[in-house]
Amino acid sequence: MRRRYEIRDDQWERLKDLLPPERKPQGGRPAIDNRKMLNGMLWVLRSGAPWRDLPEHYGSWSSVYTRFRR
Repeated sequence: MRRRYEIRDDQWERLKDLLPPERKPQGGRPAIDNRKMLNGMLWVLRSGAPWRDLPEHYGSWSSVYTRFRR
């Protein structure tokens, strides 16, 4: 089920190759899924809510905000 404000599968197919890889070549902790992060950013931007009100299923609001700033 697609939630409100999230990108559709056809939109994701066009965007996914433009984003940086989810895993760094040198290893380390795996990054959060790019699509989940992007959907979290879109939720905040479209809803007008503060970053701290980001629903938990998108991950930590501070992680999503940090990725947004980059």
